[in-house]
Amino acid sequence: MTADMAADDSSPPLIRAATRDGTVLPVIDVTDPRFAVPDDPDSLARLFAQSAAEELQNRYTPRFIMSWMVRRAAKQSLLLRAVVAGDGSFLDGITTYVMKLGAEHLPPPYDSPMDKRIAASPHLTLLRLRTQQVAWLLADALAPALANAASAPLALVNIAGGPAIDSMNALILLRRRDRDLLRRPIAIHVLDQDDAGPLFGSNALAALVQDGAPLAGVDVVFRHRPYDWNEPASLEALLRDLGPETIVAASSEGGLFEYGTDDVVVANLNSLRAANVDAVAGSVTSSDERRRRLLTSSRFKLFPRGLEGFAPLAGRAGYRIARSEPAQLSDQVLLTPV
Repeated sequence: MTADMAADDSSPPLIRAATRDGTVLPVIDVTDPRFAVPDDPDSLARLFAQSAAEELQNRYTPRFIMSWMVRRAAKQSLLLRAVVAGDGSFLDGITTYVMKLGAEHLPPPYDSPMDKRIAASPHLTLLRLRTQQVAWLLADALAPALANAASAPLALVNIAGGPAIDSMNALILLRRRDRDLLRRPIAIHVLDQDDAGPLFGSNALAALVQDGAPLAGVDVVFRHRPYDWNEPASLEALLRDLGPETIVAASSEGGLFEYGTDDVVVANLNSLRAANVDAVAGSVTSSDERRRRLLTSSRFKLFPRGLEGFAPLAGRAGYRIARSEPAQLSDQVLLTPV
């Protein structure tokens, strides 16, 4: 999927966009070697082994010592502080996004030595891989439909998507595959309770369509609407408004399939299936013992279903797992109608 080449001194400047508070962040482009995670079998095997070794080391550290180490490190790391000291069951969209930038691209105030150490960890590399895999799944699923309907509008519906960087990267991948695929009106619809992540996403898209940028000249807009996935009526209203001629794909990276209850997941998938959405991509928390053990000490309320637990939920809504990509802590899935 990804290029193995390394960035050099001739690499163009990173594209950047501002958050609400004025922090300027690089815009992730998984086709750029500076952001791409090598995903050939050997590279993935090494990454998974590094992650397992890190977890094993932490497991055999006495709990009280580990707690002291984490508290001490959090004083030196804004990223870690957001993880251990937050007051919610979700990590906010901006912090999650910054964690995907990699150690070399952290801007102030996230660039302390401890922040860089955390950003370089196998765990956060797996988070970057998750975004990359969802973007590829979306792009691969959409390419045939776009080729077969040259003038049809395209809508990317992103549930709990924050900045929706997976949707933007799917467009970048499609543009690199065939420039003609994106010669149509395109809209990214982000359904999220938070507005800080979507605001940055809107700024990021504006930067990506500038001259010389990966989506230069593409007719694409970014729209955010507040959304509570416990009440999918607004999702259904959006899908009705898109019209039958629109090609629609949905995604939820690090969102619905990981944090939603069984009933919520099925209800949202039912809404998508009723609107004939033929491609749905997202991340599913792994069910293996190591992942479950990590979650016991986390404030985040994820459901470690694994593929074996998620497939029946998708089936209840009329979908099947057509393809999956592993990232150890999660599996990224592409759903298509049964």
